[in-house]
Amino acid sequence: MPKAGIIYNDAKSAACRIASELKDKLTSNGWQVHTATGVGGLLGYSNPDRPLCHTPVDQLAPPGFDEDMAFAIILGGDGTVLSASRQIAPKGIPMLTVNTGHMGFLTETYINQLPTVLEQVMAGDYIIEERAMLSVEIYQEDKLLWEALCLNEMVLHREPMTCMCHFEVKIGRHTPVDIAADGVIISTPTGSTAYSLSAGGAVVTPDVGVLQLLPICPHSLASRALIYAEKEPVTIYPASPNRLVMVVDGNGGCYVLSDYRVRVTRSRYSARFIRLKLPEFFQVLREKLGWGLPHIAKPTSVELP
Repeated sequence: MPKAGIIYNDAKSAACRIASELKDKLTSNGWQVHTATGVGGLLGYSNPDRPLCHTPVDQLAPPGFDEDMAFAIILGGDGTVLSASRQIAPKGIPMLTVNTGHMGFLTETYINQLPTVLEQVMAGDYIIEERAMLSVEIYQEDKLLWEALCLNEMVLHREPMTCMCHFEVKIGRHTPVDIAADGVIISTPTGSTAYSLSAGGAVVTPDVGVLQLLPICPHSLASRALIYAEKEPVTIYPASPNRLVMVVDGNGGCYVLSDYRVRVTRSRYSARFIRLKLPEFFQVLREKLGWGLPHIAKPTSVELP
């Protein structure tokens, strides 16, 4: 019996309703179905008394979600997709992402298209696009304290009401550099259209094997975005006595103390997206972010009444 999964945002009534309907539909077609919410992929937030609290990345998969699962349907917005990717990427499960939110930059289809799309996916008529993920680890000397998978970006920044921070950043074998800024972002090509873009970074197409390092509000005109090969590991050493805050994919993280170091690498796991046709990234940029829209000609003169 083939097996499928459904991960949904239980805060959205539409997602809950569709999840139930999809389970009935798949079951009636001879599929074994497992369901879960996206909450299991949220990292949560630490507190000053317990700065580090996490679950190992290979233990986030919900019960029944394993390597034998043909695909998982993700119902929600981009936040649910980010959460689900952490839950099932280690199992290699392809995701059919269905937008029940607003932007839906990472989603492939919409609720009103599901009847046709589901038939296509059950028949195996689709393409799998693999997206790079980051492995984010925090060490104290040689002891691993915290780890997370990341599809969009890792952000290390100062706490509110504290001064600007200094970071010593080492990329691969290269000489360390010092960055004075409010924080630093390391993003994947997928994350280049998220926080990194808002902070002034470049848009990177998903098929390019690079990562991006971006200072947040740097105190130097020379500190700008750097795009580097994804094979290069990055180590960040806090060079300020103040406690820092780590945020991964915008939904959770931990505190980083001055004697910790942060290591960011291209993960051995990838997010596997089901595509119903060959991906067209520039079309998504245009539809979701307005990139490349034609300018509307303005009149050369205006007659006043």
